[in-house]
Amino acid sequence: MRFHTARWRGNDLEILDQTRLPNEEYYLRLRSCREVVEAIKSLRVRGAPLIGIVAAFGVVLAAREARSKIEFAVAVNELKESRPTAVNLCWAVERMLITFHAYADSPDRDRKLVELALRIQADDDAMCEAIGRRGAELLSNGSHILTHCNAGALATGGCGTALAIIYHAHWAGKRPVVFADETRPILQGARLTAWELAHEGVNVRVITDNHAGFLMSQGRIDCVIVGADRIASNFDVANKIGTYSLAVLAKAHQLP
Repeated sequence: MRFHTARWRGNDLEILDQTRLPNEEYYLRLRSCREVVEAIKSLRVRGAPLIGIVAAFGVVLAAREARSKIEFAVAVNELKESRPTAVNLCWAVERMLITFHAYADSPDRDRKLVELALRIQADDDAMCEAIGRRGAELLSNGSHILTHCNAGALATGGCGTALAIIYHAHWAGKRPVVFADETRPILQGARLTAWELAHEGVNVRVITDNHAGFLMSQGRIDCVIVGADRIASNFDVANKIGTYSLAVLAKAHQLP
């Protein structure tokens, strides 16, 4: 990717401030756990996988700055509460806490925490790559794809979950054409998906949310690709408001 969303820079965490997109590509240095909490709450970082990664580095910062175990516990609790619905956040923090307690009295504690946070980020990158490679096989050359919300590099530690499919198709020379709907009310599609795809050279155009059905009726959409906040064991998908409408429209037009 031609940009990064979160990067450990020696002693600080550098993030791409997503509240400034698409007008400005601005990187913000986070030097304390409290700053990480603020970044999550304010949507400077968003997307469940990325939130988990940033939270892991938040534990590193909390451990480094805490003057007592109580102070550390308070900071970690604030971190967990910054986005209660983000399962990745609590999962990553709990993994970090296991290492923290295992090395609590060791001079290697902080180094081990950084290593684990970097591994969590690398593992997510690998999962994104696997999703992208497998998903791209489902797309034909020149597929016209409708997306909703943002499930790309801006939401993960790699090239994305749902959008990874489009990236890998693009890199394979399949020339996908993407229609990114606005995704109201925060416009993740218009502000974020369109920005990152264009940044990578993917053919993308923004449409209004109520434009999707018309494009389908005109035969201009081949498939719909969306991310998922949750996938149940029976493969039901829970996702951003507006996804259900697209599912109904896709079924009516016999689109995958």
